[in-house]
Amino acid sequence: FENITQLKQDYLDAGNPVISMDTKKKELLGTFYRNGSLYTQAAIQTNDHDFPSSATGSVIPHGFYDLKRNTGYITLGTSHDTSEFACDSLFQWWVNEGIIHYPKAKSLLILCDGGGSNSSRHYIFKEDLQKTANALGLEIRIAHYPPYTSKYNPIEHRFFPHVTRACEGVVFDSVETVKTLISRTSTSKGLTTIVHILDKIYETGRKYAADFKEIMPIVFDTHLPKWNYRAIPQE
Repeated sequence: FENITQLKQDYLDAGNPVISMDTKKKELLGTFYRNGSLYTQAAIQTNDHDFPSSATGSVIPHGFYDLKRNTGYITLGTSHDTSEFACDSLFQWWVNEGIIHYPKAKSLLILCDGGGSNSSRHYIFKEDLQKTANALGLEIRIAHYPPYTSKYNPIEHRFFPHVTRACEGVVFDSVETVKTLISRTSTSKGLTTIVHILDKIYETGRKYAADFKEIMPIVFDTHLPKWNYRAIPQE
């Protein structure tokens, strides 16, 4: 935690972006009951069981929270939560938001937990991250939170609870409905939210290139290397 605190301060002092990253749970699309209450002119009829076979699709909200600007960015995926999806979401955030607000940035710090699509143990995430750094021409530093401490990740308490509240009680009948609802996420302290739909199909079970571990350009820190590393853009 001391390492992450120092990294955050160093990046913010240098004018470089610090974002917190995570994925909310997959939601089924269809007339399914959802927790919460809202005012309506008549009762809304919903299914009493959320069987996947009754769904018209699903949506995966992948989020970023910009610590300096108090801004949330959600990418709504309609396929699978994979490392490629996480890195495509990062690419979208940078070209739509990051580069506009941080045009002089030399490096980007991402705070995230150590599991899921951005697992600290999986080389496929590191390979996709390196491809993203190459495509953006931007150094990307990853700082994973230790196991069982994801609740300390800023996105978990500064952004996602407000997203949940904005969607309470409303039926997710389409991905467009989800986008509209999440876009309204805001707070009295100035939190704003931008939402983008990414309907690309992602393959599960992808393997990293056979020679990636041998030629991997990822630079690991000497202190806690499995949780702290950089993807430096290659020519």
